[in-house]
Amino acid sequence: MSQGATDTDGWSFVQASTTKVVYISYETLTPPTGVDVTIRARRKGPEEVRREISEAVKGSSRTLLILDTLHPLLPTLNISAFLSSLLTPQTSLLAIYHLDIPISPQTSSPYSPDALTLLRYLATTIMTVHSFPQTLARKRAREKSLAEPVFGLEEGEGVVCGLGANAPGGFVLEMEHRRKSGRGVGEWFFVGRGEKPVVLGEHPLFSQGREEVEFGGGGVEATFEMGVTEAQRRVREGVVLPYFDAQGGRGEGGRILYDLGVEDDFDEEEDEI
Repeated sequence: MSQGATDTDGWSFVQASTTKVVYISYETLTPPTGVDVTIRARRKGPEEVRREISEAVKGSSRTLLILDTLHPLLPTLNISAFLSSLLTPQTSLLAIYHLDIPISPQTSSPYSPDALTLLRYLATTIMTVHSFPQTLARKRAREKSLAEPVFGLEEGEGVVCGLGANAPGGFVLEMEHRRKSGRGVGEWFFVGRGEKPVVLGEHPLFSQGREEVEFGGGGVEATFEMGVTEAQRRVREGVVLPYFDAQGGRGEGGRILYDLGVEDDFDEEEDEI
């Protein structure tokens, strides 16, 4: 899924600070607002792009590099060495990897990690974008102990964009941050269009449990049947409850009535007790 998210307050903080924003564009025609330098990297080699980035960050105390996609660099380049050459103590890097664009294996060795695994290992913070309708569908399946539905490339050959992938109402952002101690912390957020992110568990549609009840003019609606059918009512009325004969209100006190079965052995002494 290729979708980006920008927190308005966080982006305003970057603009207000002395951080220089350098945007490396491989597929973006119009760079976002707030960018100080834009580098057009399409049809350029890695070494040429690296030289232009070095020139752009000169004289800056803090720099934020943004790569709009990593896929042009992955097939023939040692991605870890290239990205490491761009980083300095004063430079941060934000790069986008499209999960819905498959790439061919970079190495012939079956023991070498693929590009995505390597990037996950190198990254300090990983933000993954999910479709909100698809996230709700997976949650409903888990609540009913069913297999989670699959979307996109996992649906089968020829399917690139699954149903509900580009919902207009907003998207889900999964964030995993790794501290210096190595301990990772994660959280899921819902990002609405033009709204501040909120914790996904606090969203009304996501927080509703399996027993979704709505009170309205049409009565009570739930994900399960709350009433009984006429056949079920007749069967329930025909059930004989324990001590039923003792509940007749005759004031004789409680009695235990026992009917002998064909396999029971009648004992007169026990009956007298």
